[in-house]
Amino acid sequence: MELLWIFVSACVINNFTLAYFLGLCPFFGVSGRLDTALKMGVANTFVLTITSVCAYLLNTYFLVYVPYLRLISYIFVIASTVQLTEMLIKKMSPVLFKALGIFLPLITTNCAILGLALFQTNREYNFVEGVVFALGAGAGLTLALVIMAGIRRDTELSNVQDLVRGAAMNFFIAGILSMAFMGFAGLFSS
Repeated sequence: MELLWIFVSACVINNFTLAYFLGLCPFFGVSGRLDTALKMGVANTFVLTITSVCAYLLNTYFLVYVPYLRLISYIFVIASTVQLTEMLIKKMSPVLFKALGIFLPLITTNCAILGLALFQTNREYNFVEGVVFALGAGAGLTLALVIMAGIRRDTELSNVQDLVRGAAMNFFIAGILSMAFMGFAGLFSS
């Protein structure tokens, strides 16, 4: 039951993008199309999960002796994982690689990935809890991307005044989504 709460908390209640405002670069940059948003969410979930596993292993076996290397170690793991993900996507789906564009290598600088490693460490999650936390955070990021992509598609097809069309509308929508997700804040805290 504890694992379910960790997952739900990371996915909905403490959503990295809509509650903590982490990972906004892909949120605004890739949420223009539903299929691209979904695939970017899957790529982020993969990177989050690998980062979680590596952060746990680093904290358990290496950083116990040199805790001052924690941040640089996490950055190295994240950059390596993103590079691996980028190579896999480029090899397996060149169309997706082109669709994600610059936002794929920018996963390296996605603060949600680094935030996951730091939150997991501070909360002292064990291996399984850390992986569930990463999957929940990835599902939450994917959920935010897909919801935003759906709303953006609808607003593009709607009769919206030019004054608010584009970035202004996207920021307005993101604010309303954030307030909606903040409504879950009192349900459970982790």
